[in-house]
Amino acid sequence: MKKSLNYALCYAALAMVGGVFYREFTRVNAFDGTTALGKVHTHFFMLGMVMYLIITLFARNYDLYSEKMFKAFRAVYNIGVPITGIMLGVRGVFEVLGTELSKGASAAISGIAGLGHILTGVGLVLLILTLKKCAAKSEITS
Repeated sequence: MKKSLNYALCYAALAMVGGVFYREFTRVNAFDGTTALGKVHTHFFMLGMVMYLIITLFARNYDLYSEKMFKAFRAVYNIGVPITGIMLGVRGVFEVLGTELSKGASAAISGIAGLGHILTGVGLVLLILTLKKCAAKSEITS
């Protein structure tokens, strides 16, 4: 459980840094509008901090950390979420600065962000399968 709380704390810190950066960067550049940069904050809070707080609650009832699939979840998920957040930040900085991206550069940013989303999705599936396995074990022993 302590590991999950540490992950939650790290993602909360990333979310706060993302939020402060968004607010100050747009203010300094006199940007008034919507940008992908504003989504960094909520992605890290929800997909990072809140997810790991929920996992902590499950860890109280199930031995998640002994499951191989949970270890795979953690590895895949903790690569996917930061990639997604970073690429949202990159896209948002270009939007705020008004930088015109070439088709190739725009596609590269979208592609890498897409890979981050895919890894996050695969991680979520691994987590659900782990929880199903733990629940089945719990039903057998109950």
